[in-house]
Amino acid sequence: MTVNIYDTANQLEREIREIEEYKALETAFKSMKADEGVFALFTEFQMMQVTLQQKQMQGQEITEDDIKASQELADRVQESDLIKALMEKEQAFSLVINDLNQLIMKPVQELYQMD
Repeated sequence: MTVNIYDTANQLEREIREIEEYKALETAFKSMKADEGVFALFTEFQMMQVTLQQKQMQGQEITEDDIKASQELADRVQESDLIKALMEKEQAFSLVINDLNQLIMKPVQELYQMD
């Protein structure tokens, strides 16, 4: 019997869209996106994270100004109940994904396990 693991992966992708954690994340994102000001703040926060990550990956110095701007933006983000709710739902969804990753990687972990 030949196993097509991609069929299984596609089925998992469809099922993920149906779990409570994903639906809660989707609802929180839509609520946040519906508020233009909050969504703009969220987008700015994401762009700041990407910029700092790119600097770090390219070996560029992250300046005090970068850190200060990042902290100020993070503080503003924390004031938004919609963004905080989104982050909470994202964290709950991430736990599901981490559990799935552990299950998927179990054969490799067992393979390398030293007895």
